Amino acid sequence: MPTEYVVDHSKITRPPTHPGIIFSDGIMPELRKTRTIGEIATLLGVSRQTLYRLMAGQGPITPDMAVRLGKLVGNGPNLWIRLQGNYDIWKSAKRLEKEIKKIPTIANG
Repeated sequence: MPTEYVVDHSKITRPPTHPGIIFSDGIMPELRKTRTIGEIATLLGVSRQTLYRLMAGQGPITPDMAVRLGKLVGNGPNLWIRLQGNYDIWKSAKRLEKEIKKIPTIANG
């Protein structure tokens, strides 16, 4: 039986990758083989500036954008919105770390 390794999530210091960066690095190179960024922005129904900001990780993937990206690449909106949620939660947890330590966990029992 293979050995299982438990991940201590409290020791992870690197944030999740912004989903716009994932789109930029993982999907755009393939799309760019046949289309320009302007054409891709037009297909998405957004401006080139909006697409550039998204690919730079400078803004969130909104539910509307998740639906657009999911349709464009054929993987649906849920992946994109989950990636954004994970990114946002990590950022919030780091920002609120001192406050959160003061909040007790109340177990039902």
